[in-house]
Amino acid sequence: MKKVGVIGLGDMGSGLAKNLISNGFETTGLDLSPERMLAFAEMGGNSATTAREVGENADAVFVMVMNGDQAKAVILGEDGLVHSLKSGSAVLLTATIMAGEARDIAKDLMGSGIELIDSPVSGGFPGAQSGTLTMMAAGSDTTLDEFRPVMEAVSKTIHRVGTEAGMGQTVKACLQSLIGSIFTATFEASALAAKSGVSGQVLYDVFSTSGAGCGVANTALENIIDRKFEGTGSHIATMYKDLTIAMDMAREHGVPLFTAGTAMQLFQAGKTKHPDGDNWVVTRVIEDIIGAGLAR
Repeated sequence: MKKVGVIGLGDMGSGLAKNLISNGFETTGLDLSPERMLAFAEMGGNSATTAREVGENADAVFVMVMNGDQAKAVILGEDGLVHSLKSGSAVLLTATIMAGEARDIAKDLMGSGIELIDSPVSGGFPGAQSGTLTMMAAGSDTTLDEFRPVMEAVSKTIHRVGTEAGMGQTVKACLQSLIGSIFTATFEASALAAKSGVSGQVLYDVFSTSGAGCGVANTALENIIDRKFEGTGSHIATMYKDLTIAMDMAREHGVPLFTAGTAMQLFQAGKTKHPDGDNWVVTRVIEDIIGAGLAR
């Protein structure tokens, strides 16, 4: 059985690590937070102090950091994975970054013998913790076949979206433009209901059993009516970052994204006013304007 590493043990990475360990993979992890490292050790993981050390003890490494600069640092930096992973091993880039950044990483890994699987994920905190993520994997068929057991340990569905690095990130950007738009439409609908005197429970019951009901909208509305705006594992900075990636890609290709553009601006307002909040806190920006809020 392959040895596995995880770099980035936050809301998402901790779920990867938990499920890898529970599936019997010897797992080495790294995070800047001492608290996260302690929690990782308590679940049975082996702690490392550098990315290089993770690579020394792994055949495959999941990179679940926040942005492209961090991904490049842990993969290609002075103490990066490129200096310790052996030929035939793989980096699984599960972080959401720009497609061009993924292509840059793949280019810099050429000749090293290290394979790059560009596979951002969807499913959020619940999916990461339960091992039911959806993976958008780009890589050669040979590589994806070899490392499929490692990927199956953390996911429910693996889509093969291309063979070239960047294709996984491209599909993820398209997906996030949709998810962000669903979120903000739900936030607006909840504010309209609140101002009109509709109860949160009634709105949830109707929405969740209607054609508009889906995991994204249902989760958002449930957190709104329970007034859970922090600590749900879906920090606003992540979705805001993902929407900026989608908008950058749209600008590059000359594609107007009217709805996603509005969603990004609403997330900008939420992130500016409530920087410690989760996605649903955007609703409070609208609630402050109208003087009403939706509760269960």
